[in-house]
Amino acid sequence: MKERIAIIDGLRTPIAKAGGKLKDLQAERLGAHIVQELALRVGLPFGLYDEVIMGNVSQPAHAANVARVIALEAGFPNSTTAYTVHRNCASGMESITSAACKILSGEGEIFLCGGVESMSNVPLMYSDKMKALFETLSKAKSLSEKLYTLTHFRPRHIKPIIGLMQGLTDPVSGLVMGSTAEILAQDFGISREEQDAYALQSHKKAEAAIKAGIFKEEIAPIVYDTKAGKVMEDDDGVRLGQNMPALGKLRPFFDRKNGTVTAGNSSQISDAAAAVVVMSESKAKQMGLEPMGYLSHYAYAGLDPKRMGMGPAYATAKLFKHHRLSMKDIDLIEMNEAFAVQVLANLVAFDSDAYAKTHLGRNKALGSIDTTRLNVNGGAVALGHPVGMTGTRLVIHTLKELRRRGKNRGLATLCIGGGQGAALILEVE
Repeated sequence: MKERIAIIDGLRTPIAKAGGKLKDLQAERLGAHIVQELALRVGLPFGLYDEVIMGNVSQPAHAANVARVIALEAGFPNSTTAYTVHRNCASGMESITSAACKILSGEGEIFLCGGVESMSNVPLMYSDKMKALFETLSKAKSLSEKLYTLTHFRPRHIKPIIGLMQGLTDPVSGLVMGSTAEILAQDFGISREEQDAYALQSHKKAEAAIKAGIFKEEIAPIVYDTKAGKVMEDDDGVRLGQNMPALGKLRPFFDRKNGTVTAGNSSQISDAAAAVVVMSESKAKQMGLEPMGYLSHYAYAGLDPKRMGMGPAYATAKLFKHHRLSMKDIDLIEMNEAFAVQVLANLVAFDSDAYAKTHLGRNKALGSIDTTRLNVNGGAVALGHPVGMTGTRLVIHTLKELRRRGKNRGLATLCIGGGQGAALILEVE
């Protein structure tokens, strides 16, 4: 890039278990809360922003182009344009890199970006036969025609289609995301016990981070029950006191007979929103702003949808090749924990010359990942994975943790449903 993109500040809501505390707050309300809170904290006049860009996956039908609804409900003027981006799990990153492209091409200077997901509110849908019956019924003109149409109704017609499961299923491979994780377990010979052990560490690290108040720096509390005045201040998906026997009791979820992937070693379905303010490094200096950090490089890569979990290896390989970087340049790594097995498989792939030659177009391995620098405060297995929001959360947390540790450069990376990967290089002074 011609110059780094300054990330002035970032905030997120607490991450709530789907069907829990934030279930009554639709995506636009979650997004408006965090966007308004961040804009007020940064302190720039709302009219200075060129655009609001939000990542979202489930795309609520009642709030088309949810970014525009969020911007207006957050208090931005009618003249501030807004649009929604969708790159599955990387939607929250896509909002930031889309703004970077606009900044570097001179199409704007100041952007508010983020991601939001209310997985609680992904709708149930009717079957095609039930929809056809409703359509025929609406066109019937007489009572006799309506009654005749109703004689074709069968109870099986009202069996709901679960929108969330549809969204988590790749239409090309036909596999739900958990089944792609089972493929990685087979490819890399990763056992159930290894996956549970990784999940346990994610919960322990997240629990320690909560007790130390680490997430307080990035969370803006949110009122979830106005009548009772109830406020959510912390993530609630972390299982305090988690242990191996408890994880071992859970049955495989995606392959009941021979599977290894369970609800306990998978990311949780969640609700949350996150946002950042971005501009060019030179613009930040001109305005006298001290950025939280910078985006210096990024890459997206494509791969086999059946093995979408390997996206971090593919995207990082592309990133390193184009910008002449290596693992020695990285002080901290945030890799989204879509599944414990997915992270474990990437650990093997990063350190494998054979994998690099066969899959990544490299002569040698990307380099070993020091696990003491990986997801140091836990990840999505413990915290949750509100798909449209996660990418933004990773950026915020990476920069804040780099500052806490006095380190310079971090890698934020994730896999993307449908067979893609994203990798961002983030820096602090």
